[in-house]
Amino acid sequence: MIKDTIKEAELRMKGALDALEGDLASIRTGRASPALVEKIPVEYYGAPTPLMQLASISVPEPRALLIRPFDPTTLRAIERAILASELGLTPNNDGKSIRLNLPPLTEERRRELVKVVNNRLEETRVAVRNVRRDIIKDLREFEHEKLISEDDLKKGEEELQKLTDRMIQQVDAIGERKSKEIMEV
Repeated sequence: MIKDTIKEAELRMKGALDALEGDLASIRTGRASPALVEKIPVEYYGAPTPLMQLASISVPEPRALLIRPFDPTTLRAIERAILASELGLTPNNDGKSIRLNLPPLTEERRRELVKVVNNRLEETRVAVRNVRRDIIKDLREFEHEKLISEDDLKKGEEELQKLTDRMIQQVDAIGERKSKEIMEV
């Protein structure tokens, strides 16, 4: 029973790590990547829809993205969504597609991006700790209902703490790697 609960915790914590990596892929590092814009929510028939479901995104040059909407009527909505995002990019609309030119990052902008990365890292650490809190609550309920002994509860809590520490180390390693990537000129 404890092993199943710890496995559930591990799956939920890994989910938080996967979400973090997806988030960090959208933070630009000076190179053009479709991941930069593919998750931007675009208002489409009243519902926020990820850009990647509305358009094809390609990289014609190292510092440029080309967005071709499947439905030409969504061009304006895509343009508005890009302007509203935290990317700080200005879309160039030619009537059929949108071109995004990525300017070289300034030192100040790099530092801002590192702050954004650090905020996302902290959100993920909090998510991992929330999973730990929920699982400890479950384990204590099991002990209260006499499904596990007090010793089993202590062992389970120790195992859960080790798992939490390992996951937070992975979060820190991911963040360090992304920060280095952003700061390299």
